[in-house]
Amino acid sequence: MQTLTEKITALAQEAFAAAGYDAAYGKVTVSNRPDLCQFQCNGALAAAKQYRCAPMAIAEAVAEKLRENGAFATAAACAPGFLNLTLTGEALAAYLSDMAHADRFGVEPEAQPKTVVLDYGGPNVAKPLHIGHLRSAIIGESVKRILRFFGNKVIGDIHLGDWGLQMGLILAEAQQRHPDLCYFDPNYTGAYPEKPPFTVSELEEIYPAASAKSKTDEAFAAKAHDFTRRLQEREKGPFALWQKIMEVSLADLRKNYENLGVSFDAWLGESDAQPYVAPMLAKIEEKHLAVESDGALVVPVQREDDKKEIPPCILKKSDGATLYATTDLATMLQRETDFHPDWILYIVDKRQSLHFEQVFRVARMAGIIRDETALQHIGFGTMNGADGKPFKTREGGVMRLERLIAEITDFVRGKITENQTVADDQVDAVAKMIAMAALKYGDLSNQATKDYVFDIDRFAAFEGNTGPYLLYTIVRIKSILARAETAPGALRAPETAEETNLMLTISRFADEMTAAYRATAPNTICAYVYELAGAFNQFYHTTKILSEPDEAKRAGYLALISLAKNVMETCIDLLGFAAPEKM
Repeated sequence: MQTLTEKITALAQEAFAAAGYDAAYGKVTVSNRPDLCQFQCNGALAAAKQYRCAPMAIAEAVAEKLRENGAFATAAACAPGFLNLTLTGEALAAYLSDMAHADRFGVEPEAQPKTVVLDYGGPNVAKPLHIGHLRSAIIGESVKRILRFFGNKVIGDIHLGDWGLQMGLILAEAQQRHPDLCYFDPNYTGAYPEKPPFTVSELEEIYPAASAKSKTDEAFAAKAHDFTRRLQEREKGPFALWQKIMEVSLADLRKNYENLGVSFDAWLGESDAQPYVAPMLAKIEEKHLAVESDGALVVPVQREDDKKEIPPCILKKSDGATLYATTDLATMLQRETDFHPDWILYIVDKRQSLHFEQVFRVARMAGIIRDETALQHIGFGTMNGADGKPFKTREGGVMRLERLIAEITDFVRGKITENQTVADDQVDAVAKMIAMAALKYGDLSNQATKDYVFDIDRFAAFEGNTGPYLLYTIVRIKSILARAETAPGALRAPETAEETNLMLTISRFADEMTAAYRATAPNTICAYVYELAGAFNQFYHTTKILSEPDEAKRAGYLALISLAKNVMETCIDLLGFAAPEKM
């Protein structure tokens, strides 16, 4: 289905051609002066140069042709050569009727859907999720939904940090605390216990203690490196204990991501990429890309046209240890082998931009991924406190994600309990839905690359540009539809400025979703759905919907607000949250 601007553009192109001018000049956009018209075309200004004719003369000739079309209430040429266009109410209502019955409200899916690997989440095992994991999860989940909405096959991969020195540190600390565990006995030949030897809480304490110890205790640090080697060689005892640690940690991660309303298709980690390290390095070696630098193995990636210095990509340190770049390149080879993606997209902190520039260049140079495979890093900013610094707990520590969700949910629960608008047995479920809307919309309404200030009072407000305001608007429409004695009928031509504005705002849905998709920008959807909520509320406050005596008109109103609700619910679903029935 064509968008409304595409339909009007097609009519304008026909009018340009009928007037004797190139149809390409007939591109139409939404008017930047809604007080004058709904749509505009500036093609006559450009055409004047080619045809050596006054732009007003061209605009007048085209406007005359457009006025012959019954879709336009007005088609006027305005100095110095603009075409100002306004549709008839009937034409606008007809478009919305088609939109209401179309799949995805008229959004056209990709003609050639892509296979996309979306890398987001990135937590380390044996550590709690904290607010530093929030943006990757929220942005990644929304981007995944947007890409799928356009028909693409998307594999959301959590990319776990489950290998390397951090695991060696955990194993070394575990041995010091529990030296009698059978996993540390090289002579043990029996079956290892079914029950993991540690709880999540114990694991969360082990890593920071081990990390701190390794900085002052050389013998402990050496033992951690040795455990890392033994694990990577898959020595029976350390590997079995690592599997138990993974079992406990993954169960906790799944619970916390589910609590956040975020899901992954692949729970792969750095450990899964390890078998691809050797073939990845072989590809680099085949092309003679790597050189030795102070004992380390590096790949120079600087180009002659670079405006700034791009340091070499380090694959191995002088002590033989591999780095994130090594793992990420091996992971690319794994993804290329397993998924044959058209696009690999990373949702990772913007401070990692140089790292991704380096590994992307090496991947291209070595042929680790196909030339036609797109590589993209969407870097996001930090969530800050009122002081402008990364958000902390009141005690000054990094806040666990679980605690953040609990705090904002408790805050919302207090507000809805005070208002007494929700049944007691529904309070918890409704509070959770509103809290998720507050948290996710508060994040996604910002451009991903920008830092933003987390303000629980503002984010959870039921008025203003917030998630709860959107939910309140949807619930208001649900309430009207539930109380209506007349079923929604046929959409009718608008009679007021507020009704026209609501219709026009709804009509832009496909254009706005396409813009969000092309830019992988959830904030575009946020801006649109907030505008749509405002347009509905203006209409609601100036229109007697349920008390309208004309039955056909009342049924038309119900059809219009029902469509507004459905479009809004689609938008918030793409953002990763949903609306309750009451609030």
